[in-house]
Amino acid sequence: MSRFTSEDEALLQSMLRQLLQSVKEKITGAPSVECAEEILLHLEETDENFHNYEFVKYLRQHINNTVGSVIEEETEKCTSAQNQGEVSGYDTLVQHVTKKTRESKEEMMHALKNVMMVVVESLINKFEEDRLRNKELDSKTKKERQSGYYTDNCSDSDSSFNQSYTFMSQEQLQLLAEKLDPIQPKEVRQEALQTLCFAPPSDILNSESWPNLRKHLTMSLSDPDATFSEKILRFYAKTFSSSPFNMTREVYTSLAKHLELYFLSGEYSLRISTGLDVLNADINRLLKKIRLLNEYQKEAPSSWIRHPEKYMEEVVESTLSLLSVKHEPNHPASPDCLSPVYLLALLDIKAVWFKKWTHAYYSRTVVLRLLEKKYKSLINAAVQQCLDYFEFCKAAVKKNSRVNDFSQQHCSDKQNFSYTGPQLQYIYFVHSLCLLGRLLIYKQGRNLFPVQLKNKKDSVSVTDLLVLFTQLIYYSPSYPQTALTTHTDSHSPASLVMEILQVFCDQTGSTAECLYTDAVINALLHPVQSLLSGTEVYINSLETTLIDVADILARIAAVEDGLSVLLYGENEKTAGEDSPAAVHVIVQFTKKLLHDDISLLSGSEILPVVKGAFIFVCRQMYRTCEGLQMLIPYGLHESIGEAWKKTSLLSERVPTPVTGVDSTSSISLDSKNILLWEETLLEALLNFSATPKGLFLLHSTGAMNDCVNFMFSSFSKKLQTNEYEEFGNRVIVTQIATTPTGAVALQTSGFIKAFVTELWALLECGKDDVRITQPKSTPVDPIDQSCRKSFLSLINLLTYPAVFELLSKQDIPNKPMYSLCEVPTDIIDIIDRLIILNSEAKIHSLFSYEQSHIFGLRLLNVLCCELNTLLLLETQYKVSQVLLTAQEENVTETSEGPGDFIIDGLSVERNHVLVRINLIGGPKERILPLRVLDKGNDPYPWPMFSSFPLPKCYVAEIPRKAEFRQDKDLDKLLSLVRSPEKQMGWREICRKQFCKVMKARADVISGTILAELIEKFVSHLSESRSDCYFSTGNYKATDADVKIENLSSVQQLGVEMTVRYGKYLNLLKENAENGLCFVLMNCEKFLKQQQRTVVSPLRCLQEPHAGHDWFASSVFLIMSGDAEKTLMFLQRFSRLLVSAFLWLSRLHLSMHLPVATVDSGIHPVYFCSAHHIETLLKAELPLVSSAFHISGFTPSQICLQWITQCFWNYMDWSEICHYIAICIFLGPDYQIYMCISVFRHLQQDILKHTEAQDLQVFLKEEALHGFRVSDYLDYMEGLEGIYRPMLLKDMRNIRVQNT
Repeated sequence: MSRFTSEDEALLQSMLRQLLQSVKEKITGAPSVECAEEILLHLEETDENFHNYEFVKYLRQHINNTVGSVIEEETEKCTSAQNQGEVSGYDTLVQHVTKKTRESKEEMMHALKNVMMVVVESLINKFEEDRLRNKELDSKTKKERQSGYYTDNCSDSDSSFNQSYTFMSQEQLQLLAEKLDPIQPKEVRQEALQTLCFAPPSDILNSESWPNLRKHLTMSLSDPDATFSEKILRFYAKTFSSSPFNMTREVYTSLAKHLELYFLSGEYSLRISTGLDVLNADINRLLKKIRLLNEYQKEAPSSWIRHPEKYMEEVVESTLSLLSVKHEPNHPASPDCLSPVYLLALLDIKAVWFKKWTHAYYSRTVVLRLLEKKYKSLINAAVQQCLDYFEFCKAAVKKNSRVNDFSQQHCSDKQNFSYTGPQLQYIYFVHSLCLLGRLLIYKQGRNLFPVQLKNKKDSVSVTDLLVLFTQLIYYSPSYPQTALTTHTDSHSPASLVMEILQVFCDQTGSTAECLYTDAVINALLHPVQSLLSGTEVYINSLETTLIDVADILARIAAVEDGLSVLLYGENEKTAGEDSPAAVHVIVQFTKKLLHDDISLLSGSEILPVVKGAFIFVCRQMYRTCEGLQMLIPYGLHESIGEAWKKTSLLSERVPTPVTGVDSTSSISLDSKNILLWEETLLEALLNFSATPKGLFLLHSTGAMNDCVNFMFSSFSKKLQTNEYEEFGNRVIVTQIATTPTGAVALQTSGFIKAFVTELWALLECGKDDVRITQPKSTPVDPIDQSCRKSFLSLINLLTYPAVFELLSKQDIPNKPMYSLCEVPTDIIDIIDRLIILNSEAKIHSLFSYEQSHIFGLRLLNVLCCELNTLLLLETQYKVSQVLLTAQEENVTETSEGPGDFIIDGLSVERNHVLVRINLIGGPKERILPLRVLDKGNDPYPWPMFSSFPLPKCYVAEIPRKAEFRQDKDLDKLLSLVRSPEKQMGWREICRKQFCKVMKARADVISGTILAELIEKFVSHLSESRSDCYFSTGNYKATDADVKIENLSSVQQLGVEMTVRYGKYLNLLKENAENGLCFVLMNCEKFLKQQQRTVVSPLRCLQEPHAGHDWFASSVFLIMSGDAEKTLMFLQRFSRLLVSAFLWLSRLHLSMHLPVATVDSGIHPVYFCSAHHIETLLKAELPLVSSAFHISGFTPSQICLQWITQCFWNYMDWSEICHYIAICIFLGPDYQIYMCISVFRHLQQDILKHTEAQDLQVFLKEEALHGFRVSDYLDYMEGLEGIYRPMLLKDMRNIRVQNT
């Protein structure tokens, strides 16, 4: 307060004056000064705007600044004193600070009072001066009013407020109408007009004499004396602002009619060529009339829906009639005449009036109907104007000249009072462009096309117009980039066209489809084509044009129909060599840009922006499976990868920003641009991982770790700003987690650590771990809503490849003590703290034990659905035993010993998990206990157990096999495969016969018949050189007496589970374990002969096998436990292409694959089969594809799980046999059709669970109820007819590098 200046005094005076004016009524109404003081003292209670007054805000700020600094200072002093042991206790601190605050408050109040006394005294003095001045002004105004003198000459500046109205009777209004008759003397009319301006508009418009009055006013508008038109316009403006639409429409139509007659009259002689001087009195008056019309045009739509349609139609028709005014063709100056639309464009250059009129369907219908029936010339003229401007620009650009005189002067920032002819033409062009852009958005508007122009032979269609708009982007005049201003940019043709095209791209349905034509796409690509072919380019501002073109292409590519046009052309997949699809042009140009191979752009400052824009277009395409398929031959990922490597070398030289130093000074602009360009390239590479094959390509660039680091840093920034996580990013994380290299990258980047920490905060700590002011509500669901998203993300993350890399050979910590503040940072910690709670220390370390443990058990339940994950967790952590022990301890205590099991949330969850992980079987082969309680006396009828074997009620009875009946079709099939002589087309005949049997009697293809069929069929194929895809050496089986102990612990458990399942199915006899051990051991040795020696940090590549061999186990069961027959079959089968996709162990570390493929640890089933499953799913079942995307889950992840374990636990044994049989007989592509059929079968369930936000859980936990392979065989054959050539070509290419 000591630095109180005169400016502060003036500011406080204005604030105080505002406060006093606001409460003036309350104070003046007070009976005494004491009452007025009371009112002011209690103002906060009585005035809802109290806290909005500037004076109150000022006081609050002043108190905060003064008292706040004291509190902070004293707190800091006390804290430092506490640390030194001088002061103790929280209460002492509060008391000390409170005391000091009170002392400072008294000082502050004293200083504030002194200042306010100065301000109030000065305010009182000013008040006296103002009162005397106002007295003089009042007397002066009174005299002026009596003389009828007005200083305001603006037609619509008057307000309906601050005026005193004179209420008039009908007789007076009748007399007024007569006085305004043009035959009356000028003085009489002036006096009448004066009176009219003081009368309420509603009284005048409702009077009986209004028709006559309106006629006289319209005629008076043409009076040579400007005073009349000024006052009438003032009256009209007042009417528009204060009267309802049903009254004002008559005023509007009369003004529009007056203007129409004026433009058609002989006295109107304005020409375009002579330009327009706004300062000219007549032109100024004319513009005021049109401005008043335009203001009303923009306001009327907000109220006309409340009135009959005919009223609105009158306004619309009078406007269109005025704008369509044309002189007779034989008129000497007809083409050069400055029509009303030019003047309207001058006042409303972007046609806002038309935008408002067509916004609502109610008015749009009327406007477009009238345009079609009576005023189509208005549209024709607009189209003609756009064509004329385009021709002018094209000619000017080819002459290599600027188009300054046409538009640049208009677009300058200086205030303009005169316009040349070309400028008027440009203004009308902008108006026409905006009007047509709006018109084409609507179907009814497009129905007005094609239009026929007088001087053009062919009619102009919607496509022609859009092509014209597109060409304006690169043929319109350019401005120096440094001189670009907001004003010039908003009215430049390129920016206007961009606005129109962007609106088109954002629309849906037929509107956007107008852009999806070859003509429009070719027009967009014209500058790109020219640069590619090396032809001379006549384009203004080439870089800006390319950025604009890329923007529109990216928007088109973001929509499925638009993407289809870019990939295949307008008529799906018929683009020939003469006119290649747009995708080829775009990707070739992008590659040239990346290699700096475009000479015209070399050295450009904004070249990285151009590159980034076209990379983004490509990114929109390769994010999809079909788009990636088209781009693969060009090796775009390699070009982007090379560019990134070069840039990363440069970025390493950029100094690290120093904390506390201004970033602009510590890093140069060039360095910032390098870092920005590196981020652009990393983001482009990261987006390859949106599809399985794209992720495989990303790995080949060597940028996987950097991309994941970039993704994590972006993710962290988004967390800080609380931005909503996009579905696409969750899909990318899910895809990355499905591969071993991706899982390791997620771990090393810190992504998993951050994720686990966040999960723990939600699950255990809540949002405020320091001081809990409000206790959390007890969760109703097993997994609380706040943790659901994290739960689903964890499921997405923990695929078997990820689990193997993150947990293999990792021991559980099992610490003797856990601090409450100890936060998990890894997946092993989650298992230790939430799942395997085998000690009191772990239980006591949880704030919400039951909720957190249920979370862990639910997670375990989903993880164990993947059989390889189950084997890993069971062998490493003895999960079953931990759960059994917990069940054993969860019993009531009686005097006789342990009593019944206690039924609670945890025991029910444990019981469900124990049954799931110890029983193999499809939907009809095992019964899983429910995880909910029933009403009634027996809430949980499922028996609990604390030791094996499982109660029999969980094992379903095997349905009796139907009696075998002789079947001619089956006999024919068996004779075909048994026949040693092969006729022409034998394989195709077998295939058709197999399909016939499958469709008629699928149940007979099982047991020994199935074993014989596949054994003989594979035997014949393996002897045919054309059918053998892999070459294998000779291998003789050894170790006939292999014991189970010779296998790894995972394989041992896998053997036990397989044999248990086989015995349940009555397929195996006693001692079958040894037979299966023999098969697995020999398979390992046989395949090892064809494996590479790989040195890799990936754990999956350090093992001879990644998980249990479920396919070999399945064949062992099909062969009824005959080990010799099984091994012989697998050896022959390994020569066929189908073995690469059915038998995943076949290609583990295989020398048949390129080195890069082996190093990635990514199996062809993922980057080939699963990739094409996603491709077909989008084409065949778009709803299911969208559901996956919305869930942040991927079809490839669940399909990889199904295929890896041969659908064990998901289908009954008979259907598993049929799956293997159709892939062997009908081809490896049937694996893909099979998965699509499953998704088709589950479509309604998938949509339902997407809505419930638990799609991942449903697909992983639930068996495929009601699915039969034979029911979908016809559907699969239909898919084969469409997709087989593409799929088999890709499947055969797995040996080729980077396919």
